[in-house]
Order: sequence, then structure tokens, then C-alpha cells
Amino acid sequence: MWLSSKRPHRLNYAVNKIAVKGGNKVSNSIKAYKKILSRIEFEWKTKWLENALKFVQAKLKKYWINTSKI
Repeated sequence: MWLSSKRPHRLNYAVNKIAVKGGNKVSNSIKAYKKILSRIEFEWKTKWLENALKFVQAKLKKYWINTSKI
């Protein structure tokens, strides 16, 4: 049976949402790109860094950010 003393969690789900979930996606991807480039300069190109660079470049392409302007 229904318990009347409990708060209805389903009905006010969106009330607790204050901020956007992914507000810093673009800036974080730019930071990651710069960090990977600095690591490549410091510790040469490893396979891990090449793969990470592929992922970050795909993310930047998704957000329509030109890598030559960073």
C-alpha cells in the first residue's frame, strides 16, 4: 500500500536540478588538447598520447573548434 508519510520522489524530480550538467565541456576539451600537446613536447609521442590526441581531436571536431586557432 501507499505510505503517506514519504515524500513523492517521482513527482518533483526536476525541482532539485539547479545547474546544467555539461557546462564546461568545450573549455575542458580545449584544456585537454593543450595538456596533451605539452606532454607530447615533454615526453615524445607515445602510443597512449597518440590515442588520447585522437579522442580529443574528435571531441573538438564535434564542437566545431578549429585546432589551428587554439
